[in-house]
Amino acid sequence: MATVRLTKELEAKIENVSQNEHITKSDIIKQALESYLAVYYCEKTPYELGKHLFGKHGSGKKDGSTGYKKLIKGKIGEKRHR
Repeated sequence: MATVRLTKELEAKIENVSQNEHITKSDIIKQALESYLAVYYCEKTPYELGKHLFGKHGSGKKDGSTGYKKLIKGKIGEKRHR
């Protein structure tokens, strides 16, 4: 068994959630610790952790990695001709 000292602010927040969700403060703290420890002991690679985000907001340009030099030259040319 462990004992934890909480700030008044944190304890008030836990009390509020406890009343709103109709669960005990102990259960809230246990769930929070389980979530924290699940992330802490996660053995996934950084790629696995973020793969659901990759490619989500693309530019729509298919040649971004191969045509970047042409794009940069075009941008510089536009800037010079202003």
